[in-house]
Amino acid sequence: MAKLNWKKKKTGDQDKRLEFFRYAIVLFASVIVLKLGYIQIFQHGFYEALASGQHEFFQKLIPKRGVIYLHDLKDQSLVPLAVNQQLASVYADPRQIKDSRHTSQALGYLFGYTPEQIEALEKRLNQPEDPYEPIAKEVDDKMLEKINTLKLEGIHSIQECVRLYPEPEMSGHLLGFLGTNDDGSVSGKYGIEGYFDTELSGTQGYLLSERDIAGRLIAVAEREYEPAQDGVDIVLTLDRTIQYKACSALEKTIIKHGAEGGSVVIADPFSGKILAMCGSPDYNPNVYNEVDSIGVFNNPVLFNAYEPGSIFKPLTMAAAIDVGAVTPKTTYTDTGSVMVDGWHKPIGNAEGKIYGESDMTKVLEDSINTGMIFAMRAMGQETFVDYVKAFGFGKTTGIEIETEVPGTIDSLDFGSEIYAATASFGQGITVTPLQIVMAYAAIANGGVLKQPLIVDEIRHPDGLVEKRATKDIAQVIDPKSARTVAAMLVSVIEHGHGKKAAVPGYYIAGKTGTAQVARNDGIGYDQDNTIGSFAGFGPVENPRFAMVVRIDNPQGVVWAESTAAPLFGELAEFLLQYFEVPPVREIK
Repeated sequence: MAKLNWKKKKTGDQDKRLEFFRYAIVLFASVIVLKLGYIQIFQHGFYEALASGQHEFFQKLIPKRGVIYLHDLKDQSLVPLAVNQQLASVYADPRQIKDSRHTSQALGYLFGYTPEQIEALEKRLNQPEDPYEPIAKEVDDKMLEKINTLKLEGIHSIQECVRLYPEPEMSGHLLGFLGTNDDGSVSGKYGIEGYFDTELSGTQGYLLSERDIAGRLIAVAEREYEPAQDGVDIVLTLDRTIQYKACSALEKTIIKHGAEGGSVVIADPFSGKILAMCGSPDYNPNVYNEVDSIGVFNNPVLFNAYEPGSIFKPLTMAAAIDVGAVTPKTTYTDTGSVMVDGWHKPIGNAEGKIYGESDMTKVLEDSINTGMIFAMRAMGQETFVDYVKAFGFGKTTGIEIETEVPGTIDSLDFGSEIYAATASFGQGITVTPLQIVMAYAAIANGGVLKQPLIVDEIRHPDGLVEKRATKDIAQVIDPKSARTVAAMLVSVIEHGHGKKAAVPGYYIAGKTGTAQVARNDGIGYDQDNTIGSFAGFGPVENPRFAMVVRIDNPQGVVWAESTAAPLFGELAEFLLQYFEVPPVREIK
């Protein structure tokens, strides 16, 4: 009887062990099923890329750089200014190469190597323990086909994205370029590429996983996989047609007058959007390394600060009118010069001219220096300085482009009258064309200083579109004051030095400026170097554009009315036709 009980007990233990074993099998199977489900659902992209080959997996980890577009306002399309082009990178795995001499000679023939280069390549390929040796980058399809036809063992290629600028003749300063860093990495330099480098670059993916002794991924090992996040696309505010016209017309004017360089910037007065931005000499961002000097990379519209000369006078007049210190009809008597505190010599008019009794409209028409000092004194030196700062000078505009400078108005804080006196007619302070165009845009739009917009939209990879909004910086002058100054600037073009900027059938506001250039080797100005500018907007009754034209050191002519003014007039006429603005007066 006891023996029977022992057998029953033994059988019961076996049943329990068998039941435990079944549960273990079910649990193990469940873990495998869950693991497979996790892999198929949550890591599907990883294994799909891995199964498709190393190249596709590589692409999953490296983000695509965003595209930069500009507008074509007429057909509402977008035109790419910076894109990615697929080119090959050719490399060797010397471990797979049996005849390094034959391979190096074959490749050397295709690439046009010298005997010395072929010999150096042979040494690099004759390294049986070396898994990787770069051969050539940015290889086009035609050359790659020739290489593949040779069927050389150990020679491989991988497709890589290379930055391409389809319209380099009008985009160098604006865009910047994608350049190589000291560590071999690439990043955006200057312009839009530099300012938005992080956003355009995206986020690189990564893979952390265990490998076996042969370097292969262990399928069941734990791993972390994060796919790359592509960079954003950027849509600029510029219009392709306006940009092309402005850049080409600028270049023709520079060639005509043998000038050292120049710039054009055109803005929408009411939105602050930049419609065109050109500088010369420009460079080709596709071959940025071929420039003679890195100074050419800086955008002259926002980097080359200069003493603006007489295009600054309307801003001084706007301030004096806004505080009620003068009106267009206020008169004073010009004697040709005036003494000011802080300077030992009288300050005179250009060419030593004497104008006698003149009102403030005539002061702008004839560009009378002493008249600007009169207006500055009428409002008070401190008030004048406050308005200069309110118009945005002495600080950057906040435009989203690399290398903007603030200009210099530090002398106005010194307190001596001489600095305010010379600044009233645009000498002794430095500004950028971008600052000037936004100040003129404020007069055009009723007195509101706008922040310039160069980016219209940022388009994220997930479909989100981030629209840039216009931003008001300050109400600098009253709308009535703005209209008064605008009318005075029409008179400047009609009766003053700006006649060559006129457009038949329209009322255009504007002012010439011929500025002296400070000497590099001492105090004073270079007598053989001038900068001619013209700033204005139109049509006055409903402005569609504000524009600044600058011509650096033209040869054979001195005054801006013969260089910058005609270019302004040509572009103004084009813009009015392009925007289909009907004339409001008889065309003679």
